[in-house]
Amino acid sequence: MSMILATAHDMYGTVLAQVGNPTPEAPPISDKILQMVRYLTWFVLLSGIAAITYAGGRFAWEKWTGGGLQSPKMVAGAMLGGAIATSAGTIMNAVVG
Repeated sequence: MSMILATAHDMYGTVLAQVGNPTPEAPPISDKILQMVRYLTWFVLLSGIAAITYAGGRFAWEKWTGGGLQSPKMVAGAMLGGAIATSAGTIMNAVVG
């Protein structure tokens, strides 16, 4: 029995000695995917800033013309959506960068 265990131990050590330490390698198209994610991050940041600017301009226009706020839900939605999109873009930039 001990002879079998010694042989198994020697064979196991030999097999492990032949298996090297593999070096990590990026997938073939990872650079293109990373570039696409960066472009999408910039697009989300810019669209979030545009939404916040639109909502602020809409509030200012309504106040300047003296009219009542025609669509407060739409303006508030644009402001909230812009803030969320800008935050998501910033978080993605931190994760990818």
